[in-house]
Amino acid sequence: MGPDEEALLVLALKALSGAVSKIDCVFHGSLLNNIFSMCIWNYGLDARNALLELITTLAAVPDKFLDGCLHMLVGNFLPPRRLRESISQSRWLTRKKEVHSQLHMALHYIAELVPLAPMRLKDVIDKRMPRYTDPKDVIVVFMECMLGLESDEIGEFLGNMLLAKVMDLLTDLDVNISWEDILQEDHNKGIFDMELEEWEENTNSTGKDGIKPLEEANGVLNGNVFAEKLDVLMVIVCEHLKLCADGGRLLKVFDMLTEIFRRTIMNAHKSKFAQFVMFYACSLDPEICGLKFAVLLTDIFVSKTESPMSRMSAVLYLASYLSRAKFISSVMVASILKRLVDWCFEYCQLHSIQEKIVKPEAHCVFYSGFQAVMYVLCFRMRSIMDVPNLKSLLFHMPLNLILCHPLDPLKVCLPSIVQEFLRQAKAARLFNMSVPSLYDNLLESEFSKAFGGIGRLDVFFPFDPYLLKESDRFMRPKYEFWSMVKTTYSNCNSADEYEYEDLDAPDFADNVERFEGHDNNDLDSEDDLEYSINKMSITPKPAFQYPAAANFHIPSRMPARIRPSVSPAW
Repeated sequence: MGPDEEALLVLALKALSGAVSKIDCVFHGSLLNNIFSMCIWNYGLDARNALLELITTLAAVPDKFLDGCLHMLVGNFLPPRRLRESISQSRWLTRKKEVHSQLHMALHYIAELVPLAPMRLKDVIDKRMPRYTDPKDVIVVFMECMLGLESDEIGEFLGNMLLAKVMDLLTDLDVNISWEDILQEDHNKGIFDMELEEWEENTNSTGKDGIKPLEEANGVLNGNVFAEKLDVLMVIVCEHLKLCADGGRLLKVFDMLTEIFRRTIMNAHKSKFAQFVMFYACSLDPEICGLKFAVLLTDIFVSKTESPMSRMSAVLYLASYLSRAKFISSVMVASILKRLVDWCFEYCQLHSIQEKIVKPEAHCVFYSGFQAVMYVLCFRMRSIMDVPNLKSLLFHMPLNLILCHPLDPLKVCLPSIVQEFLRQAKAARLFNMSVPSLYDNLLESEFSKAFGGIGRLDVFFPFDPYLLKESDRFMRPKYEFWSMVKTTYSNCNSADEYEYEDLDAPDFADNVERFEGHDNNDLDSEDDLEYSINKMSITPKPAFQYPAAANFHIPSRMPARIRPSVSPAW
């Protein structure tokens, strides 16, 4: 349109705005269709303002044009198809921001004029919402405009619907990225083996902190259409959360995200990346949001009213979160661990000491809880030990009483987690008596395979390393890779080898006797005496019901970047 034509259009639109009370749905149907089919992306600033003024005026007419106006505005969230390919060009980026801002303002005015408008707008957005199969440019532009609307005052009226729609779309994209696109390794290896091998093979090309460069680490998803869409959307959502934090709205948004997480994501065990929205939101306010998320997951786990599936999912999320979040303090980790250990101990007390492992799935919540404890300690034991009061708290937890209970979590939980936990416990002198590591090259037992159920929730680690390339910049600075972790045995060949020996560790042998009801006659009393005097470690004794090899000298294969865990089968 030339300047003269656009000036005439502005004049006509303003004239119509002054005559809306005379417009009739029956007699002026063709005129209304022409108005509602106009695309504001095609016009200059003056014409856009005149058109939106007409739309807001029509929407205020009682019981006539509201739905048509809302459909027209939401339809203009997206530019015409001919512009979508060039929308990333600088001149169209400016136009996009201007158009979206004007649309938000128009919807804001309508919500003030018509109290029922936000309720009707929910239905309109639901009908116009892109699906995960739509082109990336359609999804991205629509989401940008919709999240901008959430930041406006009208977002107060729409509640958590807008965020729920975004999270639903993220989850749909996520679950359509198959594990075969990611896992290209030997599934028989321990969950920690693959990353360490990958890190060692790329030592010469690693980035800071020994972490594999992002371009190489994320190459497994190159060319995956769903991953590309999800990556761009994660950038948009993280930028939105950062704006919310800067504007003082994070706590309100976080409460809505928490409700959505419980309803949509927590039990979607094929989700691999969408849950990182919660991770990033917590990182923006660790003291409030970070703590609230950890407490929520703990409360779900210990609740007697939640289903076993929800309780297992919650504690698996909790373990992965506490292990991977750099921003979570050791004080918070130790506090949550104490609550988990106390629950596991109470569970053991409620079950007879004669009750052997028959059906691990009958105690799946217990095994999930204690595996979570061991997993967190694999990452956090050293940092807890470095704080005197937390070190004392850890040494007074009844871990030894749980380990020697006939439910025998060491036999049922994942062997690779068990061995790393035992290795660090030995180095930290967590028990007076050396505990055995698993034998036979860490092969899973039938008990271990059984407790996770058909879905194998025992191998579900929700915050495994993030593999989306563009949005990785939001997660990586907040994320704890294994190459960054300082373990209790990391200085085992230095002068610090016995730095934890000043602690009085729980008497593991006495507890074995207490639970199993027999005398440990085959323990070497001279070795025990030598330990008490010189604080030296002793040879492991057969305190458990299965053979063990004293192979702590064999390096445990923990990762630089843990591979995504095996997807549960559904």
